Amino acid sequence: MRWLSAGWLGLLGLLIPLTLLYVLKARRVRQRVASTWLWVEVQRELAARSPFKRLVPQLPLFLQLLALTAFALAAARPATSGKATSGEHVAILIDTSASMAGVDGGKVRLDEAKRVAHDIVSALGPGSDAMILDAGREPRLVMAPDRDRRRMHAALDELTVREVEGDLAASLALAVQRLAQGGGSRRIYVVTDGALARPVSLRAAVPVEVIRVGAPMDNAAIVRVDVRAAEDPVLHREQVQAFLLVENHGIAAREVFVTMKQRGASDTLASRRVVLAPGERSPIVLTFFPAPGDSGSGLVFELSPHDALAVDDVAFASIPPGRKLPVILAATEEPSPWLLRVLASDPDAEVTAGPLARVFASVPEDALVVVENACPATVPGGDVWIVNPPSGECFGAKVGALVDRPRLTSWDELDPRLKFLSLDDVLVSQARVLEPASARQVLVRSSLGAIACDASTEAREVTLLGFDVADSDWPYKASFVVFARNLLELARIHRADPVAGGGTAGELLRVHVPLAVTAAEVVSPGAEGQAPSIVSVRSGIAVIPEAVRAGFYRVAWTQPSAGSVLVPVNLTSASESDLRRSLDATSGAASVADAPAATAAPRDHAFWVALVALAFVIVDVWWFTRGRSSVKQKPNTVVELRS
Repeated sequence: MRWLSAGWLGLLGLLIPLTLLYVLKARRVRQRVASTWLWVEVQRELAARSPFKRLVPQLPLFLQLLALTAFALAAARPATSGKATSGEHVAILIDTSASMAGVDGGKVRLDEAKRVAHDIVSALGPGSDAMILDAGREPRLVMAPDRDRRRMHAALDELTVREVEGDLAASLALAVQRLAQGGGSRRIYVVTDGALARPVSLRAAVPVEVIRVGAPMDNAAIVRVDVRAAEDPVLHREQVQAFLLVENHGIAAREVFVTMKQRGASDTLASRRVVLAPGERSPIVLTFFPAPGDSGSGLVFELSPHDALAVDDVAFASIPPGRKLPVILAATEEPSPWLLRVLASDPDAEVTAGPLARVFASVPEDALVVVENACPATVPGGDVWIVNPPSGECFGAKVGALVDRPRLTSWDELDPRLKFLSLDDVLVSQARVLEPASARQVLVRSSLGAIACDASTEAREVTLLGFDVADSDWPYKASFVVFARNLLELARIHRADPVAGGGTAGELLRVHVPLAVTAAEVVSPGAEGQAPSIVSVRSGIAVIPEAVRAGFYRVAWTQPSAGSVLVPVNLTSASESDLRRSLDATSGAASVADAPAATAAPRDHAFWVALVALAFVIVDVWWFTRGRSSVKQKPNTVVELRS
């Protein structure tokens, strides 16, 4: 037996004044009577000088004593079968990763974890404080150390699943750091299903107790998705190809259907049926012919029938732009025929050439811009290739004076712009030496210094070539064509992917927007109709701090002209989707137990004790009012005895 609110036992002290009310003599009113024969006993009582009388056992007294005792016990909240939470300072870590949305026997794993956490809070000892951490991909302090149980329970109720990979290591480190600031006994409780994307060491300076929720379950998931623009080899039509990887995390074979639909549409674009053996990964290719204007719209891939974890049964992507890449060739005078010829040799390039002032008047936002003999302060479009810039500053690099006959000595073979080529036999008559901000940005070195370098920014890839191709024999070499094709392919990749280094739930999203945009609004999945959040834009990059849900994020702007981009975000995590995984506790540094055995919730009997107290009150009222007539009773009287 435990008392969850032992302070209310002080109400038992009211039993003493209640008993005194029954031994105090009542104050009586004097009355004259005709005879004293019937009032002998009254005369004897009046002769006593003590204000108290002998306590006479009465049923109302016992009923009231029992009712008051029961009310005091109910307020103190008697509980049984509970497990006390040890530690004066406690940290409670709740796993809120995507796997905690799994439905196990009709119960969501996070709901079970919150029930366990509520039991831990209810079992805290007198004077103990606790803090609550939301342990998803990154730790989040939900509640600082506090002793108020009501605020703790309210904070636990607000926790929701974040559709991200689980990583307890950072949350555990934060809990240890915060607990180290205080003295006394400390303890960390970790509530998780054990399906973690990254391994975690349970060795810590503070005792750790891990409580597992949920049982191992079979689950199938989409663990990878990639969408590309291609050409149908038979019909020679532009085609969208979706490559998916589906995995069966189960011990039984599974038949699934994979469908592809356009966002907001009910018609199915493509579908495949596949039978997955236990533990099998199967690649799936779905194709369709896009309509004009489909570029940038969303695609939704769905695995059916759905299983225990719904978030990994759906994946999202956007329709990439077509293979036709707009290319702008701008020069101070007439464009170089060598550059025009090598760019036009790509059948999927739409080349527009002319003087710089004329062609810069209308440049598509995703175009590859080639500038010859100049380095404008602002260049519209996408990726940039500067050929033979003048002396001075150019995209953060210093361009020096002309030097004669620089001999090429080395080049960065790991850079994608220089793959599949060799510059051993290239001769350059004259070039300008380039000094980029970092030595790691040098692409081609010569005996006199760097003559090609990288000057990329966060929003675009910029390549500087320090010589006129006409001042070399490079146009006669195959490496010149390969170099140009590498630049074109990289430009296609960059225009097809609006997210730089993102697209995974829980990560920082860096979204490409036009360079002139200074502010943008973001609408998150499921937040349609709500006020959008405002994000800052710098150098053509809009940063979304944390995408905790899978789905489509719409980034929109109004200045200098209205526009928007749809950014797909996916979970696609094989480790997070494996609901049969269990937390590795072989280190012995922490105790690991399942929820029923680890947290026997204290059963609060206050309600039933309060019902008993109410029953005593009802019986007392009935006893007091039984047989009473409607006639008003006179007060107790004292008879004045006269002979």
